[in-house]
Order: sequence, then C-alpha cells, then structure tokens
Amino acid sequence: MNTSDLYPDGKEPKAKSSARHSVFVKELSEQDRHRILKHFLALKENDRLLRFGTYLPDEMVAKYVNGIDFSRDTVFGVVSSHFRLVGVGHLAFAPRQPDDDISDKDKIAEFGVSVSDDARGKGIGAKLFERGAIHCRNVDVDTLFMHCLASNQTMIHIAKKAGMEIFREYGEADAYLKVLPADAVSVLKEAVQEQVASIDYNIKANTRAAVKWLGNLSGTKGES
Repeated sequence: MNTSDLYPDGKEPKAKSSARHSVFVKELSEQDRHRILKHFLALKENDRLLRFGTYLPDEMVAKYVNGIDFSRDTVFGVVSSHFRLVGVGHLAFAPRQPDDDISDKDKIAEFGVSVSDDARGKGIGAKLFERGAIHCRNVDVDTLFMHCLASNQTMIHIAKKAGMEIFREYGEADAYLKVLPADAVSVLKEAVQEQVASIDYNIKANTRAAVKWLGNLSGTKGES
C-alpha cells in the first residue's frame, strides 16, 4: 500500500525495520482493562506527566481506566513475549463542535499513547499511531488530534513524521492530522493487521497461561 493513501503528504512514522516486523497492534477490549491499568500504574512519574499532561496519582489513573468506554472509544495495545502490555494507544471520539471548521464529519478523534520504559526504541509508539490513523480513516473520521506537553519530544517527533500540523501555546502542543477517506485497501489492511495481532495475542496469552499452570504445579507463581 502506498503511504500516501494514509498520510496526505506522503510522510509516515518510521521505526527500525527489524522492529516494524515484530510489533503487532491489537484492538483491546473490556477484558484487558486490568492490564491497561497495570501498564499505566507502572509508568514512572515523568512518563505519567507526559502521557496525561499532568501527574496523576494512582487513584486518578484507576478512575481514568475505569472510565474508558469501549463501546465508544477504541484502545489499541502491544503485548510483550511475556504477555505484558508495553504500549497502549487510546483513540477517544467526540462530537465535532459547531464552530469547528477543521472537519466536516460528525465526530473527531483524539489519540494518546504510552510505551513502557523498557520497550522504547522499537517503533511501538509509531505503530500505535499508524493503527489509530488508519482506524480513523475506516470509521469515517477525517481529523485526528493529539495534545501533549511541548516537552514531549517523542510524541512531537511522531506527529511531525506523520505530517501533523503542530501548534504550541503555554508549554503545550496541539497537533492534528487529516486522513483520507476509506477505501477497499485501507479496510483490508486494518483487517489483516488485526487478524495477525489477534493470533500473536492468543499465542502469547496461551503460553502465559501454560507457564502459570506449570508454575502452580511446581509451587511457583507467575505474573498474572
């Protein structure tokens, strides 16, 4: 697929070629809520600041995760070989405001992403963003926003690579990307990505369950 089909100016988030073939982005569901919470609670203080724009204590992080509406929003994840969420992308949809002239669609989307400290440098953030962008395209949303602190150079780098327009004010940055309408190729691409990621997810989940079962037999405990 030509990258111009997804990114109007031909720019696409880049990652190391070896990592791009091993990063699988899967749509998460209600059953993953506790893993999403564990991912956020494991973020260091500065990483929470960059992800949420302010430092959130544990109870506020739990409130945020418990408030995710999986029937409205879409959450994507990347799991490690040990079946631990190491990357989470939250695509939140909201009605377009009447005075918003950026989009003619009924709703817009805002994307937030976080990657575990020990999983960085593998292109996970870029792959999560790429999946979020193509999903917007396939659900008839043409404008994708990101809001972050101006000091969040990782997110700004991803935004620039995607060709997003960036606006800075009072130490914060807003960026938006216009995506093209869906077509048969974009729909098929996302379906294939989800199928491959689901297979990878299930293999890792089953492997983790087997390790835990064997650990229980031997008297040791594995990570839940």
